[in-house]
Amino acid sequence: MSKIHNSAQSESSFSEETRYSRRTFLKGTLSAAAVATTVSTTSALASNHASMAGIVYTKENPGKWAKKIGGHLPSITIEGSKVTVNTDHGMSAKHYIVRHTLVSKNGEVIGEKTFTPDDDDAISSYTLPDSYKGALYASSFCNKHDFWLAETDV
Repeated sequence: MSKIHNSAQSESSFSEETRYSRRTFLKGTLSAAAVATTVSTTSALASNHASMAGIVYTKENPGKWAKKIGGHLPSITIEGSKVTVNTDHGMSAKHYIVRHTLVSKNGEVIGEKTFTPDDDDAISSYTLPDSYKGALYASSFCNKHDFWLAETDV
């Protein structure tokens, strides 16, 4: 009987560890997916190719979320070496922007920021590498309306 009781206690603490591990895993997976998707689909998106429909949403290919572009597509503002990514989206426990990632033309992550429903806005800022020129890709991930990607040039 004590084995059953100890097992129940272990299961309880394991569940908390499992939840934390799942949360950590999901955050890491989202970041990796952002980079992998950005790098592997750059030419497809640049040519307005629809092969990524339903996976990556863009202004040109909003898919089933065509009415959601304004609140989900990240905007990119560049002032000198400072890049600001903004997703004009409300932040609530049920519906919020989970993450921004800024990626260089070579697929290198320049920066990333994870948000919580308690954040006031989905705005993140990054510093470009010295003398950076070329394409930049900003992603915005919504917990309800998927993965959005915007592109600009420096």
